[in-house]
Amino acid sequence: MNKSSRSIALRDIAGMVGCAAPPGNVQITGIATLADAGPGDISFLGSEAFVKQFAATRAAAVLVQKKLHIPEHAGVIVLPVDNADLAMAAVLASFAQPAARPKAGNDPQARIDPSAQLGANVSIGAFSVIGVNVRIGRGTIIHPQVYIGEEVEIGEDCEIFPQVTIRERVRIGSRVVIHAGSVLGMDGFGYRWDGTKQVKIPQIGTVVVEDDVEIGSCVCIDRAKFSVTRIGRGTKIDNLVQIAHNVTIGPHSVIAGQAGLAGSASLGTRVTLGGQSALRDHVDVGDGAMVAACAAVANDVASGTIVSGMPALPHRQSLREQAAIRRLPDLVIQVRKLQEEIKQLREQLPPAGK
Repeated sequence: MNKSSRSIALRDIAGMVGCAAPPGNVQITGIATLADAGPGDISFLGSEAFVKQFAATRAAAVLVQKKLHIPEHAGVIVLPVDNADLAMAAVLASFAQPAARPKAGNDPQARIDPSAQLGANVSIGAFSVIGVNVRIGRGTIIHPQVYIGEEVEIGEDCEIFPQVTIRERVRIGSRVVIHAGSVLGMDGFGYRWDGTKQVKIPQIGTVVVEDDVEIGSCVCIDRAKFSVTRIGRGTKIDNLVQIAHNVTIGPHSVIAGQAGLAGSASLGTRVTLGGQSALRDHVDVGDGAMVAACAAVANDVASGTIVSGMPALPHRQSLREQAAIRRLPDLVIQVRKLQEEIKQLREQLPPAGK
């Protein structure tokens, strides 16, 4: 349950999500799940799976996805919305407490090279290191303990959280958020056997992160062997994702936690990768395609398709094969019975030539 020190009138929330104002002067002081909500809370219902919880909720109001069939609940004010998740996102933003940020200006304990160019209202937190010829756009916030290597370019209104490492020559657009512990621009994983040892292949390219990207915690994005590893505008990357050298990710893609993309893999526009999915090197995933959680993609994926399984196959085919596999124990029993019946029939036949 999320209780806030602030109170918002329900009629204001209704206006925020495009609903008619309810009667009365109900005040909302918190946000909670249907099961946990109390009399001052607002909750949401976006799926038939939670209708039973709606019937028992004590919430003051619930944002309900239109076209859901819900029971009568006299104690709850229903606000019908086109998309309950997006409506709740707007309400959450209204209740969100501002994150702690360093004040505008440079903390005296930060180390900033004199050649660095900092825009207006940039914040540099304590113990951060800003390297040679770094350029940072106006309004960007660098939290404490961030390392930014030489010749890095960062656009306007970005936010870089503690213990992020941005290696040399990486370029980052505007309004980019990078969460704690991520590393951008480390060497790509490139080695070749020369007959006696693994020879390291120099990685001399860079990483480009376009505008409006959000990168979760502990994400690793390798620099290209040459040219660019590119993260397209508006893409959202979850925690613990590995993106190898020369990968290209198209605009507005979504990559869930623990996914891994091998070298030179390519994603189109609005691609979705489920958690723990894996792409082999040089695989192309087309626009709007979806890769299910734990899928292993070894071949190109056409635009607009859904794949799942290991190896990844078209989703319906994968489901059919999984269903067939589940039937194997019964099929084995049936085959053994048939073998026994055939054996008995053979024993009943007269010997050959009689």
